[in-house]
Amino acid sequence: MSRPSKKVLILGSGMVAPPCVEYLTRNPNNQITIACRTLATAEKLASGFPRTKAISLDVSSADHLDKHVSTHDVVISLVPYIYHEGVIKSAVKSKTQVVTTSYVSEAIRALDHAAKNAGITVLNEVGVDPGVDHLYAIKKIDEIHAKGGKIREFYSYCGGLMPPSDCADNPLGFKFSWSPRGALLSQRNSAKFLQDGKTVEISSAELMTKAIPYYVMDGYDFVAYPNRDSVPFREFYNIPEAHTVIRGSLRYSGNPAFVQALANLGWLEQDKKDWLKDGMTWAEIQQQALQASATDEKYASHSYAENNELTSYISLISRIKEVAKFGGEAESERIISGMKWMGILSSEKATIAGENLLDTLCARLEKLMSFKPGEKDLVMLQHKFVVEWPNGQKETMTSTLELLGDPKRYSGMALSVGVTCGIATQLMMDGHPALSKPGVLAPYKKEMCDPIRALVEKEGVKMVEATAKS
Repeated sequence: MSRPSKKVLILGSGMVAPPCVEYLTRNPNNQITIACRTLATAEKLASGFPRTKAISLDVSSADHLDKHVSTHDVVISLVPYIYHEGVIKSAVKSKTQVVTTSYVSEAIRALDHAAKNAGITVLNEVGVDPGVDHLYAIKKIDEIHAKGGKIREFYSYCGGLMPPSDCADNPLGFKFSWSPRGALLSQRNSAKFLQDGKTVEISSAELMTKAIPYYVMDGYDFVAYPNRDSVPFREFYNIPEAHTVIRGSLRYSGNPAFVQALANLGWLEQDKKDWLKDGMTWAEIQQQALQASATDEKYASHSYAENNELTSYISLISRIKEVAKFGGEAESERIISGMKWMGILSSEKATIAGENLLDTLCARLEKLMSFKPGEKDLVMLQHKFVVEWPNGQKETMTSTLELLGDPKRYSGMALSVGVTCGIATQLMMDGHPALSKPGVLAPYKKEMCDPIRALVEKEGVKMVEATAKS
């Protein structure tokens, strides 16, 4: 007896959508609708898959969501997290199941009661980080506990990066496998974690200054910094015995200092700038941004047009050094050289985006520093468990994902996020008991993680486990 068809609405057609769509279309009972504000973008993606159509949809419109969510069995929200609340509220009305790859925010958690009353599952955190990280953390923790061990320290760091061999001419040591805006803002989060039994908090302004060298494996020069709130994961992962719990991000050495400099110089500001006008050069924008925050009248009254180009440039560089607070002359030279490479100190006219500095910078970086066809990205994810056994012996165990993208198929980031989401969605639609309970869910339990992990591994996404005596 054939199963009834399932109608799946996918919101968003970005880089993680194709592997998700491809996985779901393997099941001949699935009918896929790809929704995007720009119909042509959705049509381009839909044309490559069977039983898949495209529609135009504005996710910021409750009426648009209600109209289309109500005609589907499942909605997968691959749009920015700020829209998930509206998607879930719409799904509650029509009793449509929901899947996201994002963390369970307070706004999502607040809808748990409504989801339960509607009898729908709202499944979250089924990407790579969060997602694949949970699948292997829970596996290892359960195995250690079953043998009588205690997790005293837990560290988990992930990065969507480029191979180190490609970093030589890239001042950030980074290319964007997803939104430059999202990537840069992720480095401006605050952080909260447990260390030696104490809760430590780091402000968003200080986060990049706290990056420290972190060894994952030979051949990589990483630094790591905490990200978001790690404290609840002692409970989520059932490791009450742990005195240190830190989850965070990986970047190549030098990247955090560069991002911190961009922030100090105003480039990551999101507020509207009335003075930011078409026709301005990049150097004029930088100068104006520095004047706007200057307290010294000699800078506030300085006009780029009042001096010759060389004098103005020297003055600008001097002001940059004063405001950026570089950690030494070598760092100053490296970062200013990088800014020149980006063109943001040049006399070239800038293309203004979003009426603010962040979006204007991101539009520039998207052209300069996105992955090109044929280039590989890298997803690096590592868990580190410091374990104490009943006899007092201590061991350090690791679970590591080193995933390179396939230029002929999918990037590592697209595959690890998209296929994980597709697998979790299919399991939910198939009625897997752990993945189809009403309410807001995230994969923090063995019964949820095991079936997803088994299928993810078949798609080439697998963390490798190792042990070293400590």
